[in-house]
Amino acid sequence: MHNARNGRPTLQAIVLTAVAMLAFAANSLLCRLALQQRGIDPASFASIRLVSGAITLAVIVRFREARLSPGHADWLAATMLFAYVAFFSFAYLTLPAGTGALILFGAVQLTMLIVGLRSGEMFGPIAWLGLALAVAGLVYLVSPGVAAPPPLGAALMAIAGVAWGVYSLRGRGVADPLAATAGNFTRAVPLALLLSLLFVAHAYADAAGVALAITSGTLTSGIGYVIWYAALSKLSAMRAATVQLSVPLIAAFGGVAFLSEAITPRLVAASVAILGGIALVLTSRSQKPRP
Repeated sequence: MHNARNGRPTLQAIVLTAVAMLAFAANSLLCRLALQQRGIDPASFASIRLVSGAITLAVIVRFREARLSPGHADWLAATMLFAYVAFFSFAYLTLPAGTGALILFGAVQLTMLIVGLRSGEMFGPIAWLGLALAVAGLVYLVSPGVAAPPPLGAALMAIAGVAWGVYSLRGRGVADPLAATAGNFTRAVPLALLLSLLFVAHAYADAAGVALAITSGTLTSGIGYVIWYAALSKLSAMRAATVQLSVPLIAAFGGVAFLSEAITPRLVAASVAILGGIALVLTSRSQKPRP
């Protein structure tokens, strides 16, 4: 039987992947829209997103046909998931959707590439060039200037990206990634509720803000991850890593269409450098560890 992971992706794989990337980009748009309109505070948005995502994933895992061992409870992964959602939410108080998504996914990929280097992966000259280009693009994006993003927002989103990168690395090789993700969402809920308690004096929410947070938790996070795992079973690891580079671009154009954001020359140049550099690394690095 033809294996789509080794050959050309099937139409089903393409559709699933496209929907998953739209869902990931929509997380940025939903969060930015909710905070921009002051419909909800970031701590409440993060908590509602995690709670609704945990409920959605628990229901899906409970009623699906295939059931594997859930494995051990990974509290570090749950903590990294919470950190990603929390810092992501606070960062979007000030960042445009496209800029935030670019910093997020740039930090995610760079974190995973650096861990790969430390674990013994060998980079050739083109891969090193790509890594340097990506780092330079990220530095240029956040460097001081008229069009630079707010430093605090950029720093918070970079931390969110590192947390998501570590979370992704923790999930490699688990027997049932969907069940593991459901468990991590559930274990992250108490941390999110504690965060809301700490910021209770600054809490506010209207119906629209709560609805956007629930949508982010149920649809673009919970169901989005289900669709992504279905796509992953039909993609090679290289393709799976590469297609995620489309998310910042989708978020940027979504910000223009739905949030009246502008695509600045700095964002365009940084996008080319960061995404192009990471693409060079992904398509040229060797997977063989050093002896």
